[in-house]
Amino acid sequence: MTSNSCGTSRIAGCQFTLFPMSDKFADIILGALDEVDTSKVWKDTDDVSTCVRGKMVHVFDVTQALFLHAAKTGEHVAMSGTFSIGCPGDTEADSYMDETDTPLNEEKSSQISREAGCKFSLYPMGRTDYMDAIYEQIDLSKHRNIKVSSAHYATRLDGDVKDIFQALHQSFDRVQEKVSHVTMTFTISANSPSNKT
Repeated sequence: MTSNSCGTSRIAGCQFTLFPMSDKFADIILGALDEVDTSKVWKDTDDVSTCVRGKMVHVFDVTQALFLHAAKTGEHVAMSGTFSIGCPGDTEADSYMDETDTPLNEEKSSQISREAGCKFSLYPMGRTDYMDAIYEQIDLSKHRNIKVSSAHYATRLDGDVKDIFQALHQSFDRVQEKVSHVTMTFTISANSPSNKT
């Protein structure tokens, strides 16, 4: 089954945790939430993670914006999460599907520049040729203003946060066009003291 048979506006989601490595962690998280417009997604936050659901463009927009606004503080922050679309057990409950395509946080996000490192893994579910789909996206990532390298069980991306999220979004989108159920795990880190010599 392809995404076309499921409709062009399938519900996507991301469950993630933001990790500010700072004693100001509460202020950083709350400050990022204040800066980000989440009105085009359904959002739920508990003591473990935040889940956002809706149209794919808005899910990626909100996730990127939350990380960027936390990272712009200069404190070491990381985010780890999973994007998903087409899960057979998923329902339209607890979702909000704004059908417009204009990301609400794009203008603010474009004004923030922050270098980061990210590791991600794509999982096209129910495909025997899943490695072909994965390798295709890894090759495409090399043309997106980011450095691509291999890591155990993942692909590493280094560059500007916005370029990294664009690569994640495009890879996820291209695979879901061919595969009904796709998940993608990622961990992104900015301002790490490990990068300072």
